[in-house]
Amino acid sequence: MKSVLRRFSGQQQTNEGPLRVVPMEGRRGLRQFIRLPWSLYRDDPAWVPPLLMERHQHLSSRNPFFEHANCRFWLAYRGATLVGRISAQVDQLHLKRYEDSTGFFGLLEAEDEAETFRALMNTAETWLLDQGMRRILGPFNLSINQECGLLVEGFGTPPSVMMGHARPYYSARIEENGYRKEKDLLAYHIHSDFQLTRAMRLVIKRAKKRVHLRPIRKSIFKEELRILQDIFEDAWSQNWGFVPFTKAEFEHMGKSFKLLLPDDQVQIAEVDGVPAAFMVAVPNVNEAIKDLDGKLFPLGWLKLLWRLKVAYPKSVRVALMGVRQRDQNSRLGAALAVMAVEAARPPAVKRGVLSAEMSWILDDNMGMRSIIESLGGEVYKRYRIYSKELA
Repeated sequence: MKSVLRRFSGQQQTNEGPLRVVPMEGRRGLRQFIRLPWSLYRDDPAWVPPLLMERHQHLSSRNPFFEHANCRFWLAYRGATLVGRISAQVDQLHLKRYEDSTGFFGLLEAEDEAETFRALMNTAETWLLDQGMRRILGPFNLSINQECGLLVEGFGTPPSVMMGHARPYYSARIEENGYRKEKDLLAYHIHSDFQLTRAMRLVIKRAKKRVHLRPIRKSIFKEELRILQDIFEDAWSQNWGFVPFTKAEFEHMGKSFKLLLPDDQVQIAEVDGVPAAFMVAVPNVNEAIKDLDGKLFPLGWLKLLWRLKVAYPKSVRVALMGVRQRDQNSRLGAALAVMAVEAARPPAVKRGVLSAEMSWILDDNMGMRSIIESLGGEVYKRYRIYSKELA
């Protein structure tokens, strides 16, 4: 098996010249790795160029994911032209929790050529086999707690903040290499003028006697982050693929959000005085950076600051939400989720927000899907996690 896989990591002759896959090395390699999407998506009106500074930080040692994961990165060249990239990850926290010998691939971008996808994916598979992995899942960029899933529906609109984009041919190219659907992740679109059903209004009316909603208190930000992390890990612990954040990872994410989020867009629900649920609505930064071409200097940072603080994006993404397990699958649990959204809605609308994306939602999480759809939410993008047995 390994000998079959390894032949793809060397040179292959094509009608257009040799294809080779090489490890990403040095600053030049990192720059090429990060900049590849500019050539692949330059004529795609839905693509949003990511901030180059943020991408460099994501792939640097400052990303606390690397404290518990071993990763490798490769570049594919056709002749002298860069035509693809991929990463492979072994996450020790995942292995400790599941003991399933599963590794991951991610950050996959490539030209529409079968051999390019085959070479990249087999290179990642070979490395994971050498690490003792027997199964591969992806794409994860780089973990389940970061951007994940391949866009398979909804190509015509730009992605929301911290969500991915892809060309329609990616799914077919991946499936040609023996990958099958493992799980679908859904993104819902919901208008800010949604109406509560009569039944939900009655449930909320009853719950109000016990529930208190409050915004996050940035004056004690670290303490508040610990509350959010505690709720999140309890709420999500039984979900498919769950891997807990480390303290460093949650603080790293929190610092990123702190600069972007108004206090009232992080709502904490307390039941009988005890934190029981929360919701985070992130302004859709992608609206503000689309025309910056990834650059904050010399004037990009001024445009971004004005667009976030003065103009404000017209959409938000409900990127994090959690209800403690004891209240899930109950009327109180449904009320907590909706009440948190309801508390954040008026100040968001006052800033000019017209819609929200709620993502990602597991395709088999029928409880949450039912709540969102009762508010008028519609699935408008679908992301797929693929899997393959390696041995």
